[in-house]
Amino acid sequence: MTDLDSLAQPRAPSSQRPLLGMTVLAVEDSRYASEALRLMCLRSGARIRRADCLTSARRHLSVYRPSVVIVDPGLPDGSGIDLIAALAQAVPRVGVILATSGDAVMRDPALDAGADGFLAKPIESLGVFQQEMLRHLPRERCPAGPYALNDEQITPDRLAYRDDLDHVRSLLEEVPDHATLAYVAQFLGGVARAAQDMFLAEAAAGLDGNGSEAGIARVLALVEARLTARMAL
Repeated sequence: MTDLDSLAQPRAPSSQRPLLGMTVLAVEDSRYASEALRLMCLRSGARIRRADCLTSARRHLSVYRPSVVIVDPGLPDGSGIDLIAALAQAVPRVGVILATSGDAVMRDPALDAGADGFLAKPIESLGVFQQEMLRHLPRERCPAGPYALNDEQITPDRLAYRDDLDHVRSLLEEVPDHATLAYVAQFLGGVARAAQDMFLAEAAAGLDGNGSEAGIARVLALVEARLTARMAL
């Protein structure tokens, strides 16, 4: 296994780029949420890779060890909580393990599994993101001297939201089973809330494991309207 930190030339973090020299693995199935994390890492000086499922995450982790892993508990092929537990028990351990979710009830299970912290979605404040990362890092990995909180707000590209909606459409166009409906409900609900599309988020909540044909048709119609309108929300 390669530690990417060891391959980089030593670079000291600064107040402007407090995560300089760090590598982040985002285990996140949403393109919209991943884009927010990418922009925050870019602004902070960190490099980022993305895994959109548990299988992809394990493939990444089999060949390199990042500085930080950020895990969404709700993944398409299993629970991110299980990955957090495995990472927390691994030797050597990843430096920082964070959970991220739009569902606040996931905070305690994630921390109980071994996560160092929790990032509530939508992640919009660059300062909050940086502070949550820095407070779990050893002192030598943090900027020297006073550190001012960055109040920049991050807004992902709306095309990433379109990608997520297209993914939802592909899942619902087939005859979805209860597990797929439960996944779509939590995935679409979280993504829509992050994009401040509350009408679609409300519709998604009705799919949780037992959506009726009418409920599925309603969500599909709303998704199709947004895709056709090229996200003119």
